[in-house]
Amino acid sequence: MDNAAFAYKEERNNYEVINGEVYMMAKPSTKHMMISNNISTTFSNYLKGKRCVPFYETDTFFDDENNFVPDVMIVCDPEIIEDDGIHGVPDLVVEILSPSTARRDKNEKFFAYEKYGVKEYWIVSPEAKSVDVYHNINGKFVLDNVYSIYPEYVVKWLTDEEKAEIKYEIKVSLYNDFYVKVADIFDRIK
Repeated sequence: MDNAAFAYKEERNNYEVINGEVYMMAKPSTKHMMISNNISTTFSNYLKGKRCVPFYETDTFFDDENNFVPDVMIVCDPEIIEDDGIHGVPDLVVEILSPSTARRDKNEKFFAYEKYGVKEYWIVSPEAKSVDVYHNINGKFVLDNVYSIYPEYVVKWLTDEEKAEIKYEIKVSLYNDFYVKVADIFDRIK
């Protein structure tokens, strides 16, 4: 990690280090924060009293060259939870796209999460009201599905087969009975 990274060490949650390079983070939009809160609340409600713990915008240290701040994540290993953040690999990571981070979320961070062994990765698009869910299978992310809110005017033109393909809940791979409604993720989002 270069000296620039150390200069930002004391300022939490306003930068990320990806492959040793420091990226400043813009303040998230209200829509971004609402989606993040919706997901965090859903995760918190389900995980209450369980081993896995949800986190929201928490420093995550994979190694000296990679310090990310995922929008939301779930950590099931209590040994990696420390006062200054997560020191290890979260089990599930959610990144909410914004104009300033979308490329990194879909490229550098995608491949880093894959490499380090994150079990499940969600990429949330506020504009499309969709969630791309990837599962890590044998060290590679495989697209599980694209979950979306489809406007009624679109659904009415779909065939019965296409309508049957629409999934309204995301099955979280960490628990057998953990489902998240897509509508809950985008609740109150225009």
